[in-house]
Amino acid sequence: MCELMYELEFDERALKEWQKLGDTIKTQFKKRLAKVLKNPHIIANRLSGGQNLYKINFRSAGYRLVYQVEDDKVVVFVIVMGKREKNAVYDTAEEWLAERQSDNQDTQSVK
Repeated sequence: MCELMYELEFDERALKEWQKLGDTIKTQFKKRLAKVLKNPHIIANRLSGGQNLYKINFRSAGYRLVYQVEDDKVVVFVIVMGKREKNAVYDTAEEWLAERQSDNQDTQSVK
């Protein structure tokens, strides 16, 4: 049986943050993202509120990353990443969702 591999895409703001990361944290994220591309639906990392949102945390380094799984496109889409400052990353993810769903649909909390 052939294993389906998801593609990785970045929101342009997330890509800018990615480019600012140091090599050590970037390497850690790459390792974790490689696993995510094989199996993106990790229940323990799912954020509440639906929308197929998941997180990657590096508590020791103080970073978080939020991604959305788009099964219809076979894509893992990185929405936001940044320092672990309260809920700033999750708040930014909510803003991103609101922008994407500007067609009058209600967005739910992703915390």
